[in-house]
Amino acid sequence: MMRLWKAFSLAALRVLMVVAAALVAMTALEAQPARPRPLLAAADLRPSTSLDGQWNYSIDPYRDGMGGFHGGSAGTGHRRYDDVDVSAVTAADPLALYEYDLDHSPVATLPSSWLTHDPTMRHYEGLVWYQRRFAAAPIAGMRQFLRFGAVNYSADVYLNGRKLGHHEGGFTPFAFEVTGLVRKGDNRLVVGVDSERNPASVPPLVTDWESYGGITRSVSLIETPATYVDDAWIRLGRDGRIAVDVTLDGAGAAGQAVRFAIPALGLKLDGHTDGAGRWTAHIPAPRALHRWSPDSPSLYDVTVEAGADHWRDRVGFRTVEVRGARILLNGRPIFLRGICMHEEELGSDPTRAITPAAARALLTEVKTGLHGNFVRLAHYPHSEVTTRMADEIGLLLWSEVPVYWLIAWDNPETLARARAMVAENILRDRNRASIILWSVGNETPIGDARNAFLGTLADDVRTLDPDRLVTAALLTGRKEQDGHAVMVMADPLVAKLDVMAINTYNGWYTGDALADLPKIGWQTPADKPLIFSELGADALAGFHDPATKRKFSEEFQADYYRQTLAMAAKIPNLVGMSPWILKDFRSPRRQHPVYQQGWNRKGLISETGRRKQAFDILAAWYAERAKALP
Repeated sequence: MMRLWKAFSLAALRVLMVVAAALVAMTALEAQPARPRPLLAAADLRPSTSLDGQWNYSIDPYRDGMGGFHGGSAGTGHRRYDDVDVSAVTAADPLALYEYDLDHSPVATLPSSWLTHDPTMRHYEGLVWYQRRFAAAPIAGMRQFLRFGAVNYSADVYLNGRKLGHHEGGFTPFAFEVTGLVRKGDNRLVVGVDSERNPASVPPLVTDWESYGGITRSVSLIETPATYVDDAWIRLGRDGRIAVDVTLDGAGAAGQAVRFAIPALGLKLDGHTDGAGRWTAHIPAPRALHRWSPDSPSLYDVTVEAGADHWRDRVGFRTVEVRGARILLNGRPIFLRGICMHEEELGSDPTRAITPAAARALLTEVKTGLHGNFVRLAHYPHSEVTTRMADEIGLLLWSEVPVYWLIAWDNPETLARARAMVAENILRDRNRASIILWSVGNETPIGDARNAFLGTLADDVRTLDPDRLVTAALLTGRKEQDGHAVMVMADPLVAKLDVMAINTYNGWYTGDALADLPKIGWQTPADKPLIFSELGADALAGFHDPATKRKFSEEFQADYYRQTLAMAAKIPNLVGMSPWILKDFRSPRRQHPVYQQGWNRKGLISETGRRKQAFDILAAWYAERAKALP
């Protein structure tokens, strides 16, 4: 009996050990950031068929196409995604009842937001169905993917009546493999786009920017060989060597011959993938390599050949690091002369459709107008059109996810969404030399759940891209000392960050007299670099009040900048700033009938590009800083 009991105990112990090992494995898996599949790195440079252009659209305010009013599935006459010719069916069967017909619905040119499709949709929030018919000729033995640059906020995608999947997050790319689903000849692509968010969303329900629901970035059909390069990450390490990480996808991914090349430098490197289809290599940087910087934005065509696939990107090589209280670019200290920017083109009726011309117009105002070298892309990942343009013209970038204000910190689903956004953002853009900072949050209230949430995101950033810097835009406390205000940084998240960043609006959202701003002290950890990630004041372009300098006048904004810059000049570990903001942008929160009218007016230029007085003040200050430090 005792032997039986011992045998049972040993068996039970082994089971417990197996279970424990499985739990540890699951915990380790959950600790790793999500990696989207397919990734299709540098997808915008792959040969593709553009599906931009004319799409039919139909509003669905009660989500009738998603489900019936008794809780069941949507009925035949309500499913916008069915692969059916409504006109032909109803002509053949007079009793057939359809309450939609996308083929005859209004037409919009995409990418754009539905806010500009029709004046009646200006403040529409909810579900809109889009349809695009397109011709295809899929090649046997090749693979096909539908790739979306961004759909705001969530998307349900259907091809020829079959659901491909769901994506949540309005600012990062996603793709679905459609091999075997794309027909030779006519195809019907339908996307249910829902801009409505809930308390568990990222960003939350309330923000200070326009939602811009819709398909706001390009859609394309990409064809690849059966085994293709899904990811390739190329960068210059701080050790002076070029690092290459390649991941193949397909039946022939394991043991595949791979060649990496930089033709302009005469560099070639050969290898073979491992059993998981991955290949990693390091090679000393050629002496002829010119490092990328704002003053010399050198870019190189890089290629990866793997079997029948030929992958390419355009990459700059540079290093960025923190040493003490300084940020070093290519080993030299740099002062970040920046500005914040929303993804919104110049014009009186923007639709968040960033073209190369629109991106160049905005970034040129920073580079040549403000004498800037840095842009904070607020408050979400911007279009790859913008990040590539920054590479080209030479601007350093801060890129962030919309973990903003009041997030559901203790909701595991919210954390999962935020982690997915971090991964999608970094894996899309980590070949961009311009990006030096990944930010994990903006103006978030301190608390245990929040600290753990943002700490997880910071860890994800370091896992996905250890060669860049981690930051977050933080809030400060305030105390009085020796008769003047002292701003205190006491956020425990600072320990997780490479660079502290602070949003400060003393003199605008506080009762401080502008003349007192230079007397304000700053109490922050002295051994860590500090950026003023936001500062600013509203002004309506063309509104002048030189006598009293009331708020919303150009004179008030100009004086605010003079005094705030005087305050900033006294902070020893300040290594840069990105005032709020380059241009006036739409914000439904801002409803003063004279000065705002639905616009946040903190721009240094108006929505149409008219420069305000403060523009020249910041430009002159930056010009002087550039003489002292690049």
